[in-house]
Amino acid sequence: MISSFFGKTKPINYIVLLTFVFLFYWFVLFFIFEKVYSAQQAFLQLCALAVLSFSFFVIDFIVKRNKVTAPNSFSLLFFALLIVVFPETLADNNAIYCSFFLLLSLRRLISLRSLKNMRSKIFDASIWILVASLFYDWALLYLLLVFMAVYMYEPKVLKNWLLPFAGGFTVFMITYGVLVLAGNTEFLGQHYRFDYAFNKAYFLHWGNSTKLVLYILVISIIGLLSFIKLGKAGMGKVATMRLIAMSFVLGIVLKILVSAADVYPILITFFPAAIFLTKYIESIRRPNIKEIVLMLSIFVPFMILFIGLIVD
Repeated sequence: MISSFFGKTKPINYIVLLTFVFLFYWFVLFFIFEKVYSAQQAFLQLCALAVLSFSFFVIDFIVKRNKVTAPNSFSLLFFALLIVVFPETLADNNAIYCSFFLLLSLRRLISLRSLKNMRSKIFDASIWILVASLFYDWALLYLLLVFMAVYMYEPKVLKNWLLPFAGGFTVFMITYGVLVLAGNTEFLGQHYRFDYAFNKAYFLHWGNSTKLVLYILVISIIGLLSFIKLGKAGMGKVATMRLIAMSFVLGIVLKILVSAADVYPILITFFPAAIFLTKYIESIRRPNIKEIVLMLSIFVPFMILFIGLIVD
């Protein structure tokens, strides 16, 4: 049964999911997008795949260490299934890298609930967001998440509000030093333009727009239900879910702002979406209903993928 298999955290769960991601990654690149790579390009794709695979371990660490959900592998399952719903994200290496560094940032922000090593966590989170912005300039919006965390946990300490600026200066100096050595000092000026050009071809395509709207609608409703059920939970869990919800909102905003051709930052929203979906599954008490919902959760993404392949 699906619920009994992914309802636990065993090595076989990681093996199954990572094997699937490995095979699906190359299927998308070679059969859907019909990519052809040189040896050097293939190596770069392997690096992106390695980072994507390691993201699963980061997600598992965040969930287990901070007890965001019950001890299970549902969040990893939903993360993989969302990739099936939006396979185009696998063709955008910047999305994979940006998502990974934002996960590292969220790991530090969520761990603020322990109220230990606050300054180092805020500083680290800011640095990871700045690194993520090297792939998408609009990822700097996630600094709002840092200030939100500071406001929730320790707002009266002035140094906490200044730490993101210190992190920004640190990343700038290191990045600029590397660019000087590489002879590409124009990168920062060319990269951080914060341009916005509405990608009509993507959003006016009925399949893309329908899928995106339904995705936002479903996750928003499930997220709202999760907050309702957290009514009697401790403030620590409520604060964590607020950060995760804000992460989802910022990811959607970034998706709208970064809408150029061949750019798919929707991957950034998969972690908070997977958490909300996991919370919903955990709220189902009857085993037979939970099993049916999980079966549908697996069937629907592949059906969407199949329909998309036929229509396109």
